[in-house]
Amino acid sequence: MKIKKGDNVIIIAGKDKGKKGKVSLVLRETDRLAVSDANLATRRLRPKKSGAKGQIAKVAIPLHRSNVMLFCTKCNQGTRMKSVVKKDQKKRACVKCEQEL
Repeated sequence: MKIKKGDNVIIIAGKDKGKKGKVSLVLRETDRLAVSDANLATRRLRPKKSGAKGQIAKVAIPLHRSNVMLFCTKCNQGTRMKSVVKKDQKKRACVKCEQEL
């Protein structure tokens, strides 16, 4: 998978289409990733101690990798990625403007 934890992405399909965010979790086995503040669902949590109240929490549900695209801040849009070798190190760059991602 070419998208890593901490990358800026834009969602291109689904109910949160057009939202931008950082990747917070990558699941390589299932080709899914979770984007912070996108694709949220409510989960009811049980109380930890007796006498305490339960909680309702918002949790980011993982999306399939085909529904997100890397976001280039220079182009200000979603972009594909290419590999560039600089100083004997392989870097990822935007296809259009060649800025490192």
